[in-house]
Amino acid sequence: MIENNGTDHGDDLPETMAEGAEPGVTAEEVQDLKDRLLRTLAEMENLRTRTLREVEDARKFAVTGFARDLLEVGDNLGRALASVPAEARAQSEFMKNLVQGVEMTERSLQAALEKHQVRRVSPQKGEKFDHKLHQAMFELPTADLAPGSVAEVIQDGYVIADRLLRPALVGVAKAAATDAPRGARVDTSA
Repeated sequence: MIENNGTDHGDDLPETMAEGAEPGVTAEEVQDLKDRLLRTLAEMENLRTRTLREVEDARKFAVTGFARDLLEVGDNLGRALASVPAEARAQSEFMKNLVQGVEMTERSLQAALEKHQVRRVSPQKGEKFDHKLHQAMFELPTADLAPGSVAEVIQDGYVIADRLLRPALVGVAKAAATDAPRGARVDTSA
């Protein structure tokens, strides 16, 4: 090893010997090895970052399939409640208790889903159609709502964390047909 006593001995070294390198190793080979080392370090950092992201996604979305299956159960509970007329609920204590039990079960299911970051997407009539959250099932001609807005909600949707689990099924408003017959022209000259 060359001792550095304050003077630069780089000029005294043969060209084939880089600083700190073994004899017979060229500066180009050292540079090539440094480049390869830096690339390997960058690849390892990218791998570490990607692995952390995949582990986080697996943690967030591990229950996706199970949650999707439970949505059907929640839908059926909602349909059961909607099918019982208000008069029938008031007629007997048995029916009142049965409806109350189904309502409690539905609330409990929704709470369990929310605990695992599954949230309901409930579009409102008149809300702007969002292709990221809604699925258009049909168009409804209407003069009451702006074209491209939600005219009718068929089924609520759900998201898990920040990912769509099931889109909300909606009918979308479109401009109402005019009363003028097809091909009729309006005279605009005055």
